[in-house]
Amino acid sequence: MSGDSEHSTGAVPRAYYLLGAVLVLVAAFCFACKGILIKLAYQYQIGAISLVALRMLFSLPFYVFAAWRLSRQPANVRLTLPQWGYLSAMGIVGYYFASYFNFLGLVYITASLERVLLFIYPTFVLLMGAFFFRRRITALQYGALGLTYLGIVLAFVPNVEAGEQKDLFWGAFWVIVSGLVYAVYLVGSDRIIPVVGSQKFTSYAMIAATVPTLAHEVLQNGFTLFSFPAPVYTISLGMALFVTVLPTFMLAEGIKRVGSGNTSIIASIGPIFTIVLATVVLDEQIGLLQLAGTLLVLAGVVLVGWKGKK
Repeated sequence: MSGDSEHSTGAVPRAYYLLGAVLVLVAAFCFACKGILIKLAYQYQIGAISLVALRMLFSLPFYVFAAWRLSRQPANVRLTLPQWGYLSAMGIVGYYFASYFNFLGLVYITASLERVLLFIYPTFVLLMGAFFFRRRITALQYGALGLTYLGIVLAFVPNVEAGEQKDLFWGAFWVIVSGLVYAVYLVGSDRIIPVVGSQKFTSYAMIAATVPTLAHEVLQNGFTLFSFPAPVYTISLGMALFVTVLPTFMLAEGIKRVGSGNTSIIASIGPIFTIVLATVVLDEQIGLLQLAGTLLVLAGVVLVGWKGKK
């Protein structure tokens, strides 16, 4: 009897951890589809801010419902007005500014290159921690930074063509800015997530970001958000469900089960998913040099978050 008990107690954590790893992996695949869906939508002459607005609008009911359910739980934490303001600011930074810059970059560059460039954000988080919080960068992490930036160069160089340099560099600029802004969001959200919880934070942050996104759309294009061809709305709904709502909650649960360090390592497979999808769905051509650069970036990202422990 005691043997059965020991076996069951040992099996539960293993299954708990394994499910967390699977959730992170599925979330990484969902996030990897983002650039593919954006490129498909751009075929219908929709602008970046309009596509972001549709994604946010279709996601909004799910996050409102999730926030309402979480707020009714007995362990719900009531936030102060300054905390509400800070949470909203982080949401706007992470889900309005970072998303808009990312979508803007995809107007100019391929989905596979975008995903590799975007994965530069962990290095920004590392550098911000060193600059603002005096966190020491280890020799291993310095090596990781070198690997990451070398990989970015290798992945980028094959895309440089004489007739397209302006658009290529402009697109790369916006994606890198998106990564920088997202890093600011990650560093800043560290202060409020332990207070409110990751799922509730994500829900409220997305709700807060929807307001400036829709305001930007109206100011730029007027009330024309529902004048696009039908496939745009199908793609936008798919983006809202399978690239936004589901993976954000799966990732939050995955982090809870396997930890943020293991999550970052598992999720680093994302660019590989994107390269495969971009090749199959969008017929993008991926050369050996870009693939080598991608692998170096992934190696650098894994090492940046490496803690030296299992």
